[in-house]
Amino acid sequence: MTLPGQEPRPRRVVLALGSNLGDRLENLQGAVDALFEAPGLGFLAASPVYETLPVGGPEQPDYLNAVIMVDTAMPGRTILDRAHGVEEAFQRVREQAWGPRTLDVDLIVCGDEISDDPELTLPHPRAHERAFVLAPWHDIDPDAEIPGRGRVAELLDTVGRSGVRRVNDSELQPPA
Repeated sequence: MTLPGQEPRPRRVVLALGSNLGDRLENLQGAVDALFEAPGLGFLAASPVYETLPVGGPEQPDYLNAVIMVDTAMPGRTILDRAHGVEEAFQRVREQAWGPRTLDVDLIVCGDEISDDPELTLPHPRAHERAFVLAPWHDIDPDAEIPGRGRVAELLDTVGRSGVRRVNDSELQPPA
């Protein structure tokens, strides 16, 4: 909690990226670049890229997924608004729940913040069940925890790695 007159303290934020339409790898890299065009986010790490089977929704192509970790003092709502702006720049269409998309940018955790606001639920309400979030996150932060859910390593052991395959020779570059 920030007191009046105090600067907000930076905290670690995890964002999950996914794409299953168009040039998937280019879309993920474009998301990384676009997220950092404006000030406020400090790049910490990008996971390896994974190819994953779609979860829920209609029949659709496989996804490429990755996770990035940033350091920021920005409020969660501001980060989410930036993520939605980046999705819109990549022509993300929200016609069908869990449908195919050019780009998906999800705010997974924002420090240890917990929120049940329907517009900004933190931590992400399904991240602890999704190997396509847990596996890449575990690669860059093996000791990570999801507030109220537990250690990422243990959650990944529980859900398993079925449908999640690391893509060799595909990695995201830090923002320019």
